[in-house]
Amino acid sequence: MEEKDFHGRVQSVDRAMMLLEVLGEDEEGNRLSDLASRTGLAPSTVHRLLTTLEQRQFIRFDPAGRLWHIGRQAFAVGSVFARQRNIAAAALPFLRRLRDQSRETANLGIADQGEMLVVSQIQSREIARAVTHIGGKAPMAASAMGKAILATYSDEDVTAILARHGLRRLTANTLTRRADLDGELQTIRQNGYAVDNEECQSGLRCISAAVYDHQGEALCAISVSGLATRISEDRITVLGSLLAEAAGRLTIALSGTFPRHIAAG
Repeated sequence: MEEKDFHGRVQSVDRAMMLLEVLGEDEEGNRLSDLASRTGLAPSTVHRLLTTLEQRQFIRFDPAGRLWHIGRQAFAVGSVFARQRNIAAAALPFLRRLRDQSRETANLGIADQGEMLVVSQIQSREIARAVTHIGGKAPMAASAMGKAILATYSDEDVTAILARHGLRRLTANTLTRRADLDGELQTIRQNGYAVDNEECQSGLRCISAAVYDHQGEALCAISVSGLATRISEDRITVLGSLLAEAAGRLTIALSGTFPRHIAAG
């Protein structure tokens, strides 16, 4: 069994993270003996951890100089955090404006393993408000933000996501047939925005549009969510236009590129 300290930390994981931190402090790289000295670990322990991290591409070894460096996987993981922070910061004024225009909660979400993860939010000032929160997740196929992004994917990519995550019923309105979802995605492509009509949570409606990166691919989605009693059928088209416009402006602010079938602005 893996040894833990009194904080509940797994010793080998803690030591591996310490090595990554030390390697991240020096762009010139480090020899094994230097890493052992700086971490206080035995050279054999350091070598075992380095070998494991190298196999996962979190570090790399330069045989010419006998130096260990940070690897591409460490960069890939770290860049996600940096990108999310940059997106959230850039999106804040757009979310505030959406909240003020709609008087509903405005959200920013990213796709994460078949689900949408809420990474930023500006709460409605209404007493009764949506119960979605930062860090909350919802299946892509059952949420407006998720469907907005799925609508930008190819049929093959949608099939791959559904093969892994399925179409799970959450409410009486959740789409559970692929044909129904395909029809919904086609409507989203035509309208420029997606609607969650109490499909994820009973009593809650959400309107969303996708934001694009510099390659014209969906980077994230923004939405407004609120009680179905306030977001009536009559308001959906109005809010949809607001979302499509805001997503277009945020795409431009993030130096994104629109797919060919979408006009800027």
